[in-house]
Amino acid sequence: MSADPIAERDRPAETIAGFLAALAIFGGVIAVAQRPVVIGLPALFVALVAATMARGRNERLAAAAVAITAVCWLAGMIVSVLTSRPLW
Repeated sequence: MSADPIAERDRPAETIAGFLAALAIFGGVIAVAQRPVVIGLPALFVALVAATMARGRNERLAAAAVAITAVCWLAGMIVSVLTSRPLW
């Protein structure tokens, strides 16, 4: 008689890390068109928190969120400087 292995479930922190990573990506994309300092830096901070919390299947999403948010923040800064828009 053999027992079925217990299905491995995600911890609540892993689920929250996935949502935070998605929120950070959204904030990073918005920071390109809006004020990059006010939106982009907090989005980058949220992405770093998500990367710290993520384990397992959300680990790659959180790493991508950090990269995407950083690139979007830099692009937003460049666009704001070139178009003479306020940074904050």
